[in-house]
Parts: sequence; C-alpha cells; structure tokens
Amino acid sequence: MPAIGRREVALKRVHLSAQPREVGAAIALEGRQGLADRLRRAIPPLEADDQCLVVRDQPFEGVGAWVGAADRRDERGGGGDRGGAQGEHPCVLRSWAQGVNPRWCDRGQRGQSDRATWGMTVRATDTTEAAMATSTPTVSVIGGTGYGGAELIRLLHRHPGVELARVTSIDRVGEPLEAVHLSLEPTGLCFEEIPPIEAADGMDVVFLALPHKVSATYASDLRAVTAKVIDLSGDYRLRDAAAYERFYKTAHPHPEELDGRWVYGLPELNRPAIREARRVASPGCFATTVVLGLLPLARAGLASGRIQAVAATGSSGSGAYAKAGTHHPLRANNLKPYKVLGHQHTPEIEQTLREAGRRGGHELSLKLELVPVSAPLPRGILATSFVTVDAAVDQALVARVFDEAYADEPFVRVLPAGGRAAEVVAVKGSMFVELSWQLGEPFEGRRQLAVSTAADNLVKGGAGQAVQSMNLILGLGERAGIDAPAMWP
Repeated sequence: MPAIGRREVALKRVHLSAQPREVGAAIALEGRQGLADRLRRAIPPLEADDQCLVVRDQPFEGVGAWVGAADRRDERGGGGDRGGAQGEHPCVLRSWAQGVNPRWCDRGQRGQSDRATWGMTVRATDTTEAAMATSTPTVSVIGGTGYGGAELIRLLHRHPGVELARVTSIDRVGEPLEAVHLSLEPTGLCFEEIPPIEAADGMDVVFLALPHKVSATYASDLRAVTAKVIDLSGDYRLRDAAAYERFYKTAHPHPEELDGRWVYGLPELNRPAIREARRVASPGCFATTVVLGLLPLARAGLASGRIQAVAATGSSGSGAYAKAGTHHPLRANNLKPYKVLGHQHTPEIEQTLREAGRRGGHELSLKLELVPVSAPLPRGILATSFVTVDAAVDQALVARVFDEAYADEPFVRVLPAGGRAAEVVAVKGSMFVELSWQLGEPFEGRRQLAVSTAADNLVKGGAGQAVQSMNLILGLGERAGIDAPAMWP
C-alpha cells in the first residue's frame, strides 16, 4: 500500500436530476459524511438547471468539483447573458483555493436532447489509511492531443482500475477532450496547459505522450516527481548516448538518464522489472513489432549476424499534424521506403535483442538492417524479418522456440505453421500481435528463416503497451482495460 500522505481520492460519479448541492447526500451514503458536509457548504446554488460550474481539483481547504449540465436544449434559442458565449462547453477551469470566482457558462445548444442530468465527480485530499487502501489510482497524460495521447485517453477513460484525472497540452487548451478526439464520449475533462511537475501532483502514474527530443528536456523536473512515470517517446530507451545522438540527430540533454534507471517497457522481456519500476521507457512501434518476432530466437541464440527487416506502417505513425508524407492524395495510392537503414528504432531493436540473448546465456553479435515502408493505411504495422540460421535448424525446433516463448503471453498469437500469415486486419485497434514464420530450404550449410509480425502501431506499438506496463506497476490484472478484440474488418 502506498505511503500515507497527500493524495486525491476518487469518489464515484453521481447523477442527479436536482441541484448539485444534493450531491452531498449521495456522498454521505458512501460513508463520507465529513466530505459531504464540506461539499454542502462549498458548492453554491445554481440559478438554473441549464448552467454549469467547473473548478480545479483542490485539497480539503478548497474542495474541488466538476459540475456539468449534460445535453440540455436551450428553449430560448441560444446562449444566455450570464457570462458564457453561446454554445460554450462547461469546461472552464478555475480554483477556489486561489481566490478565483467560479465562472458560469450557459450550456444552451440547439438540437440536443431534453435530458437535464447533473453529473459531479469529486476528488479531495484524504490522509486516512482506510481511504488510502480503497482509493482508485489516479493517472494523468502529459501531451494529449496527438494520436498517442488520444489512444491513451481512450483506454484510460474506461479503464476499470484507474481514474484519468488530468490531461495537458500546449494546444487546444481549455477545450473538452471529446472536442478534439471525436470518438470519445463526454469525459468531464479539458486540456490544461500546466507544467509537468504540476500535472503529476497527486497522481499515481503519469504518462508522457510527448514528441521525441521534447520529453528529454523534462528529465530534471521528473526527478522530483513521486508518481510512477511511463514515457512513450524514444528519449529514455537507449543505453548509449552516442547512438541516441546518431539516430535522433541531436545530443541527449541529460545523458545520465540513459544509465538503466528507465526500465524498458516490453513485458515479454522485462515483466518482473516493470512491476517494480519507478520509470518506464515504453518501446517504439517498429521496435515492438520487429522484436516480438525475433525475441524467442535471440533467447535461443539463433538471431545473430546480419538481420534484415522490412516493415510497412500506417500513416498514424507519423503523428497527428499534417505533412507531405501523410497527405491523403500522396499516401492513399502509394508505397515508399523511408529512413532506409537509418531509422531511430534500429539501435533500440539491436539493444533489446542483445539483452534477450544474454538472458538466454548467449552473447550475440548482430546487426539490424531495417527498411521502413510508408503504407496506404491509417494504422497497423506488418514487419517481416529475415534471420540466417544453420541448416540443422528444422521446423520442429523453430516451432518449439516460438511456442514455448509465447504460450503464456496474453497478447502474442503464434499462428500454426503452414497456415495463414500474420496480417494487420486481424489485430487493428487491439493489443494483439500475430506471428507467422517460414523456414527456407538449406543452401551452402545455411537456411533462411522469415518471421512476420503484425501489430497496431498505436495500441501494442504505443499507448496500449504503456497501459500494460501501468497495470503491472499498480498490481492490476495485466489485461485490464486493454483486452478488447480487434476491429473486423
């Protein structure tokens, strides 16, 4: 159990058809009479049931609350005159503790339903051991407007074991999450522009969904953060500062962070270490897809020498902001290689395979030659990797290596030998990885082993794998919140 101290305790969201003052009575039913009394005193009455109030989470000295009117048609037709623009979303952040008056806004929006349900989520400081033992862990996302951030929000918002409490960004500030990521239902959260150390305050886990080379600049700030931190960028994955500078085209601003203090977040390799980690560097999309195809071979000492891989990826891997490479007319009917033999995930894959070899008692001498391909699909990666093995390696040995490695893994599916090959459509939108393989005929004492792996670059290759690490860190079920089947077709 975490140490007793300042911590936000999540209470369930209650929906009332009356004034939100009455939320105190609902909370009292949960055995929190003291908090209920504070809320009755703290929450002012509303003038009309089509208004809302949003304030910043605060400790007991300034109880914070979210109050929102959901889907209320304004029969007067348009916004009122109480300080809010027509159609303004009820997501304006203010702080009572800082002496700022709450801001009222009119919810009037034409064409919505007549439901007038009030919702409230309350978080407040509680230092009792009983509260600490029963509280839901809270998490925040730093950098929430990109595709990786969107996937984190999608998975965390409906996660059964945690509460998504805060999302930050430098753009779309003040807008509701669902106004940017259109697939979301109303979350009651807005994008905030606050420093990372403030975004981490009171959280159990913090996700960094920032671009490469940006996350690294916050290393000194993160040292003061007591929450567990999971970074989705490439800034803490490598152990070699020279390799980082070569492949990321800049010197690492804090090379001391590359000393192993960040656990590489691939559960299939580092599950015990992730459970105990304070800092996790979540793997890249190409790295995840290629490594999962080769990891069992490396452990068995079969992946050595020159290894080639061709990996086709969807456009979401290039990020949410438009550029020539993601422009639809140029991408939709096109295939093209890019960063040939120079992609930044190359040293990450080599480092991981060497470590897997050491775990199996082998010091591997290997070099990866990676050719990424821009493919005309929004999401997904299909990688085919080629390893040269001794002619004595047969079908039975290869099948045994893969089956034993992944028999108990929750998200890796080894397809039957001789059956269909791995394909993106079978894993799209899910955490699952498909793996197929083919062993070639002997030639001059050697033979070629081709391994194909398919993954969703945003889920197992991105946000989903980060949530998998969070589940391990918090002692939750490893599949919790991330085991939905793929979308079909």
